[in-house]
Amino acid sequence: MATGIYQNDDEETFTVTFPADDILTTVTSSAAVAANWIATTRQLNQQRLDQLIVGLDLEWRPTFQRGADANFTALIQLCVDQRCLIFQIIHADVIPDELSEFLSDARFRFVGVGIDADVAKLEEDYELTVANPVDLRVLAAEKMDRPELSTAGLATLVKEIMGLRMSKPRHIRASEWDRERLTLHQIKYACADAFASFEIGRRLFYDEI
Repeated sequence: MATGIYQNDDEETFTVTFPADDILTTVTSSAAVAANWIATTRQLNQQRLDQLIVGLDLEWRPTFQRGADANFTALIQLCVDQRCLIFQIIHADVIPDELSEFLSDARFRFVGVGIDADVAKLEEDYELTVANPVDLRVLAAEKMDRPELSTAGLATLVKEIMGLRMSKPRHIRASEWDRERLTLHQIKYACADAFASFEIGRRLFYDEI
């Protein structure tokens, strides 16, 4: 789905390219940078805050030992339009109040696949509350009158709704998401998940399917 990535002039922003979109992606563990991203998102969308759709996804280092506790959430990915934030929360100097307020704003619809599990993990790991999560599987099944989509994965929804093939290589999906410096492949993967969630949510909510 994502076709390329390149770093911009500063260390924290990248452009992830898709067939019809270029996504400006901020990768940071800085609370101040994350807060600024959120403030800019609110400002850019102040005319439609009551209808804001936000793609939401998490990543963490997988645990391969049976019975072991899951590792802490390493990344929170947020995407609105052509802007994505990859917040390395596991390395954050502090969790900004702006993030907590953004996630708990009941006006916003946070969309993702299997999002209830992510919401529960954020609550358990960092006591962050997501006020209005929407599972894209359930939404797609209802909007498209296709009950089988209620158990679909993100790649299936991308194919059915966006008409694109989404690759989710295991060596990236199960990689070290808690490393301080993410690889370009990890950034592209994390951005693709959040942007796909946003775009599918946008199309379903606005009946562009």
